[in-house]
Amino acid sequence: MRLKSGTVAVLALASLALQGCDEKKSRMEPVALDARLTQIYGHTCAACHDNAETGAPQTHDVAAWKPRLAQGDAVLLDHAINGFGGMPPLGQCIECTAEDLSALIGFMAGPPPEQD
Repeated sequence: MRLKSGTVAVLALASLALQGCDEKKSRMEPVALDARLTQIYGHTCAACHDNAETGAPQTHDVAAWKPRLAQGDAVLLDHAINGFGGMPPLGQCIECTAEDLSALIGFMAGPPPEQD
């Protein structure tokens, strides 16, 4: 799948807009996903991020995500959108927006949400 340059530009602008948020604080706290994003996570992200054999940083492995987070949200979002290493563009989530990808990254990079 090849993204049109206009799509990449819109997603890049969205990532810049998200940089004004307090990402560092939110990345250290558990992130809960809504039902839609939970389903997306299960159908796309989990295939690699729940399988240590893939080499992908594992979900909720805060230590593995720390050097990635240090690169900044714009880099992480760019890698998610355009692919990086073994990760396919958009993580094979063609319906995901930049906001969706950012939330999914926050969920995977942070500690597990507390159970009720």
